[in-house]
Order: sequence, then C-alpha cells, then structure tokens
Amino acid sequence: MLLNDASAEFHDFFEQHYAELARLAYLLTGETDAADDVAADALIALWQRWDRLRQAQHPLAYARGVVANLARERIRSATRERRRIALFWSRGPQQVHGPDVATVVDVRAALGQLPFRKRACVVLRHAFDLSEKDTALALGISVGAVKSQTSKGLAELERILVVRAAGDMVAGRRSR
Repeated sequence: MLLNDASAEFHDFFEQHYAELARLAYLLTGETDAADDVAADALIALWQRWDRLRQAQHPLAYARGVVANLARERIRSATRERRRIALFWSRGPQQVHGPDVATVVDVRAALGQLPFRKRACVVLRHAFDLSEKDTALALGISVGAVKSQTSKGLAELERILVVRAAGDMVAGRRSR
C-alpha cells in the first residue's frame, strides 16, 4: 500500500510540475526536444529518489535543480561535440567569431548568450517569478550569488538588446 501512496503522490507531482520543468529546460537549453528529454530525465531521477524526496521540505526546488544540472550537462556535451566535429572537418586554422549581435532579435536569443548560471538565475527569478531564496535553493547556490548573478545577467541582457537596437537603427539609416 505504501508503494501505491508513493506512486500516487509522484503522479500528482508529475501532473502539477512537468510543464513548468519542461518550460524551465526549454528556457535553459533553447531547444524543444532537449527540453522534453531533460524534463523526462529529471523526473526519472526524481522517481528513483521519491521515497526520500517526497518527505523533503522543497521537492519542487530540488526538481528545478535537477533540471538545471541536466540542462547544463546537455549544453556542455553539445558544445564538446560541436568542437570535435569542427576540429575533425576543418582543414586549416579555424577562426572563431564572436556572437553575431545582428541576429539577436528577441530576449530569448539574448538569453542564449548569457553564461549558464546568469541565465538560470534570470529565468528562475523573472520567467518563473521565484524568490531569491527559492532560486538559490533550486540552483544550490547562496542567496547572495543569486542576487549578483541576476543583476549581472540583467545588465548583460540590457547591453545585448541595446546594441541590437543600435545596430538596427544604423542599418535602417544605411538602407535609405
């Protein structure tokens, strides 16, 4: 009977939070398919620990942390794979270009340019409207780190978007 209670509790947790966890994964990875995979993998990990986790004070915060960690691992893995492919196929020295600011057309694209921790803090604080304390709990960092990373992340977003707007204005004047 305990297994049925735990199973029912996990099912309720899944139903209540899967969409939010998938949305978090999407905002962190920028890819719909990756978001579904990350959210599913996170929930599998949660199910494996559900007996302990169901009695925890903040199981959703723990779940968000698992999603953030899995998203980070996926991004790192994809980056390493792209580098291996680029090294394998390049015939000469490869030039590395900075991000093309002209392609930044919205906040989502700008978010993709932020380092992972800053992006995670901004997304959790502003897209998910979490408190600094809940964000810190989800990411396993201090409240001070959340404040700092969120502030720096927002400043970087503003800079990226201002540069984009200025570029659009200059391009608009040239085309006249």
